[in-house]
Amino acid sequence: MDPKLQPVYTQDQVPARQTGEFVAQDQNRVLRNTYWLLALSMLPTIVGAWAGMQFNFVRLFVAAPIMTPLLMFALMLGSLFVVTRLRNSAWGIPALFGFTFIAGAMLTPILSVAAQFKNGGQLVALAGGMTGAIFLAMAGIATVTKRDFSFLSKFLFVGLILLIVASLANLFFAVPAMSLTISAIAVLIFSLYILYDVSNIVRGGETNYITATLNLFLDVYNIFISLLNLLLAFSGQRD
Repeated sequence: MDPKLQPVYTQDQVPARQTGEFVAQDQNRVLRNTYWLLALSMLPTIVGAWAGMQFNFVRLFVAAPIMTPLLMFALMLGSLFVVTRLRNSAWGIPALFGFTFIAGAMLTPILSVAAQFKNGGQLVALAGGMTGAIFLAMAGIATVTKRDFSFLSKFLFVGLILLIVASLANLFFAVPAMSLTISAIAVLIFSLYILYDVSNIVRGGETNYITATLNLFLDVYNIFISLLNLLLAFSGQRD
């Protein structure tokens, strides 16, 4: 056939193979943008953690060990709502960075505890490395297999609700064993959430990379805190 006489397709007549290619390209673009934005979101998180340490933010938690975490939790929920509302606008990325800055400041208490240990810096680095390894493993599984992990949705949601309730209850009871149990379960739940969230992107269920980044950031953030809490409890060396 003369190249000049190749058939011209309307939108409804695009061959299925080409349509699949377009969909795959779009999904890869969302995944790529999500990973880039996730990496960039770590910068305001680090700045927030540094600011919290410099301004001795932990003294608020010492002065009001119950009220301060509750207020900060409410602040994070409010900033989450803002990011969600602005996810389709040009302000979505600044809102996301603002949220990650607040999340970084919320790391101050556990980082202050780590600073009291002789090997605290090593444990923080180890928790970060283990978090990265978990992320790479789960994201790799979801990307390579392209399996549908949506069946995890209800299980993870129920687990998350129970985890939040247990965490809030432990603010009042402050039982060390309960705290460690919550951390161990959190590592499992949020690791599976990485699997679920990346799978959702790969399969086209999530097309907004700001929302996708927010979901993955929360997964990574909670895994890091939980691992660090476990490492400090079992491997921390007092000065």
